[in-house]
Amino acid sequence: MNVCTGNVLLVDDNDVFSSAVVEIARQAHCKITATDKLESARRLLAERSYDLLLIDLTLPDGNGLDLVQEIDLASQGRVTIVTGNPSIETAVRAVKSPAFEYLIKPVSSEALALLMDDAQRRARAHDPGVVHQFGGMLGRTACMQALFEKIRRVATLDVCVLVHGESGTGKELVARALHELSGRAGRFVAVNCGAIAPELLSSQLFGHERGSFTGAMQSHAGYFEQAQGGTLFLDEITEMPPSLQVYLLRVLETRSLTRVGGSREVPVDVRLIAASNRDPQRAVASGNLRSDLYFRLMEFPLAVPSLRERREDIPLLVRHFLDRLNERYATNKDFSTEALRALGEHAWPGNVRELRHAVQRHYIMAGESGRIEMQREPEPSLHPASGSDGAVRFTVGMTFDDIEREMLLKTLAHFNNNKRQAARVLGITAKTIYNRLLRYRSQELIDDDLLDDCREEPAD
Repeated sequence: MNVCTGNVLLVDDNDVFSSAVVEIARQAHCKITATDKLESARRLLAERSYDLLLIDLTLPDGNGLDLVQEIDLASQGRVTIVTGNPSIETAVRAVKSPAFEYLIKPVSSEALALLMDDAQRRARAHDPGVVHQFGGMLGRTACMQALFEKIRRVATLDVCVLVHGESGTGKELVARALHELSGRAGRFVAVNCGAIAPELLSSQLFGHERGSFTGAMQSHAGYFEQAQGGTLFLDEITEMPPSLQVYLLRVLETRSLTRVGGSREVPVDVRLIAASNRDPQRAVASGNLRSDLYFRLMEFPLAVPSLRERREDIPLLVRHFLDRLNERYATNKDFSTEALRALGEHAWPGNVRELRHAVQRHYIMAGESGRIEMQREPEPSLHPASGSDGAVRFTVGMTFDDIEREMLLKTLAHFNNNKRQAARVLGITAKTIYNRLLRYRSQELIDDDLLDDCREEPAD
């Protein structure tokens, strides 16, 4: 059987530790190369890439962190610092570098074995037979390959799926991939539960009959019926009012619905995929998600990793976004090594969506040479500035969610956080504003005091 072998580079001058690592690597069927000098390590790294790099700090010809700073993020795997002489200074340098692990000797055999297992997973992910692009998503890291495999396994099964992950990680792409692989002949219908006023969500989801409420001039087939034979994707499921969650559960259980104002039961054949950027269990504890619906949706949960959990995919993603821009505008721009490193070290709280917009900004600002040099990636301002002049400023690359949030927070600040006044100006309800603020707080985009300082309670 052809087994992918994880390639490991050990840079350490401690014979006892090196012997232990070599033996554990052998038991894990990893191929290990060991050296005790920076000079030879640089030569080895120039010749090939490794799935795992274990680098000591104190070496005969220098500091291991100097080697870390030279590592090409696009071509190397997991980087781990090991040291028998820890210090605050070196720990701070390690945290600021591409090495996100700082292990202190003696390192247990169990910890080393886990590192070797991860090297094997990375080797499999880099195998020529592994697909790095899957259903509109890109990823060669072990966590993304695991996600792709789970999607393949559950796609054809008629079970509910709950996709959860931070904003900007690509939850809708996961849902679309599930639909495309499902073999279902019907449509893929995507609904953002947080973008529809609560009083309208019922008729939008389940449909309504003519005359069922003021303005219902004709019958309307809701999203469930529109997705007949296909897939319905309910994003931000925790924004759905609890009363509707009860009815949604009934529809899932009985596979039939009754339109608003109607009496006839309509059978539905729909595969439901729900998504939330909140932790599902916390959403249940806070009352945003009913426990009975939670257990129904958790037939198969899918967690989408954040970008900081898959930093090795950043060069791959950057290249993909840049290639699309170059193709669209018939250019040949490229990032410098320093610029790519800067992108790899940024926090990316907005995940892949934020990275895509950043690549676009850097592309636009590149000089005539076409070389995109290192630029400091600005940290997003998520709070209305004190002493604001009342102006709302938008920039190229902002998402519609960012624009909506900026408009809402600036309007609230203008009216001294009076939701009713802000709602009248914006043409929405105070309840909608309150729901948005709850969502922003759950995403850690605003402080609790902004929600608490609102002058009036939301109207029902």
